[in-house]
Amino acid sequence: MGEAAAKLTRLVGSENRYDIAFEDVRAAQVEAMNERFQERKDAIKLVGHRARESNLTEIRSHEDAVQLLLPHTAYKSYPESFLSGEKWDRLGKWLDTVATYRVPPQDVASIHGIDDWVEKLEQGGHYVSCSSGTTGKSAMLVASKADMEWCKKEAVAAYSWGSGVKPAQDRIIFGMAPVAKVARNDATGEAYTAALQDPNFERFVYPVPPITVGGLTNMVVLRKSIADGTAKPEDIARYEATSAARQKAVDDAVGITAQALIEARANKLHVSGLWAGLYNVAKAVRDLGYSGKDFNADNSIYVGGGLKRAVLPDNYREFVYETFNIQPDRNYQNYSMQEMHSGMPRCQKGGRYHLPAWLVPLTLNKNGDELLPITKNEFEGRAAFFDLSIDGRWGGVISGDKISIDFSPCACGAKGPSVRDNVARYSDLEGDDKIGCAGTVDAYVRGVA
Repeated sequence: MGEAAAKLTRLVGSENRYDIAFEDVRAAQVEAMNERFQERKDAIKLVGHRARESNLTEIRSHEDAVQLLLPHTAYKSYPESFLSGEKWDRLGKWLDTVATYRVPPQDVASIHGIDDWVEKLEQGGHYVSCSSGTTGKSAMLVASKADMEWCKKEAVAAYSWGSGVKPAQDRIIFGMAPVAKVARNDATGEAYTAALQDPNFERFVYPVPPITVGGLTNMVVLRKSIADGTAKPEDIARYEATSAARQKAVDDAVGITAQALIEARANKLHVSGLWAGLYNVAKAVRDLGYSGKDFNADNSIYVGGGLKRAVLPDNYREFVYETFNIQPDRNYQNYSMQEMHSGMPRCQKGGRYHLPAWLVPLTLNKNGDELLPITKNEFEGRAAFFDLSIDGRWGGVISGDKISIDFSPCACGAKGPSVRDNVARYSDLEGDDKIGCAGTVDAYVRGVA
């Protein structure tokens, strides 16, 4: 990492990392983005392609940076036949188009499934994380060892700022959701354990097997084959059996987790999960005769994602908070996305998500091809960012999110840009989402791979 980017990322350990006005950091961000571009334009094939398309040789402004952003769909641009046909050599060649460091050819005959492919890549320093792919193909995101170390550092720093909890190894961590076993989740899990978990107690292990990259992608491939009528009966039967076994494990986990929480209720707890799982466990705790008055008043919580199509009572949030005695200043919320390695913790007073100085906001029009002018007041647009911390792939991404962003000081006092807690996906709002550059990016990647 060059010095311009390092000056900004070193702020991860600073208390004022969310308290720097955009105007005070604008020039430094442009310098750092250009530095990254000069380092990566010949290393990341897709970035080089975007630069040639735009006839850009350097980044002199935020407008220039927009022309080099990659749509989030770029990480889903591999042909599905590479997965369904287990063409690991072709999939590796595709991954090489978006990676900073060369992905070498692999011995295809020695690879037995996608989890084995991912493990062998990791042995060579390429850490692949995979999104859930609930609405289509999974995104495959390559990262470096340096990225894994950064995720450990940044996750705890953001949590501490947003929750007010100082890492003191004085809590028992209770995760209440099956975890996707991918490199980034493993890294942040290790970091939270090192920072928060009381060594005098064992961290609670949620009694449901983790979901592997193979499990995620196999589900996506099967869903596709069912839709086009090519799924084999034995594949469907195997999937249904696996799904039934997992559902039973999830159902059984509710009572097991509730009992463990009750036994640990006098200790400081950090609970995390998705709303559906948290609500179901909270209800089980209530059914056993316990509530907030029985739990430590210094407990903290982190909820990832939204409802994920779960149907819950209107007061589900309050029900969970009250059950585990979560005070407002211990409720950590964070806005981020798989394509970035840095988050935006929500402040307590303003209820807004705050950008650190190394995360460059590039709010675009709906089509994703034009930077919106910064106004004195909050304005809406398509979320796009340049994460200067990312090492193993390009840091500039156009998301599928519609956000409301403000560059003026927040009610909490922080002077950096902030995002209102009303983030929505264009695909949910309009049933479809088209990013202007996605087609040409997809065509290039498919042509190379």
